[in-house]
Amino acid sequence: MLSVLVIDESRSRAGEICAGLALAGYQVAAILAGSERLSAEVEKLQPDVILIDTDSPSRDTLENLAAMHRNMPRPIVIFTQDDGQAMIRDAVKAGVSAYIVDGLDPRRIKPIIEVARARFEDRQALRREIDEVSRKLSDRKLLDKAKGVLMKARGIDEDAAYHAMRKLAMERGQTMAKVARDVIDMARILL
Repeated sequence: MLSVLVIDESRSRAGEICAGLALAGYQVAAILAGSERLSAEVEKLQPDVILIDTDSPSRDTLENLAAMHRNMPRPIVIFTQDDGQAMIRDAVKAGVSAYIVDGLDPRRIKPIIEVARARFEDRQALRREIDEVSRKLSDRKLLDKAKGVLMKARGIDEDAAYHAMRKLAMERGQTMAKVARDVIDMARILL
């Protein structure tokens, strides 16, 4: 069963949300009046989704969401009355998966949460892909720099430098990037 952390300064509104979540088949992990201890609560409770109902998200709320999203990303749904473009952009930058204006209808909770989860999963997959591409590019730059060091130090061509590093990587059971870092580090010491 999916667990949802509810954040709402209004206890009566939070009660309605919890009833809607229960009817939709979700479990309420906890109800918080504000986002001040959001990261600590998320770490402790490990909710699957965070749902916030507020008239307008405050700067503090968005900063707390952004901080939590960096370390413990979760799908975040905000129900609000604030339809300002700047607020919507800031919320999305903070990691919000769904920003719903014009209040919460308990009958719409399930599809909204499912859309937020799907968007979140897509965003996470894209982030992993970007991280992998960035890592490969960084490794490639290291490899090129290390080949340059070997070419200069040994007076060999690029192909021979690559094969020397590849052989060393295989002998050591290390990645080419690790060997490239070692070559660059040794060049700093020796030159």
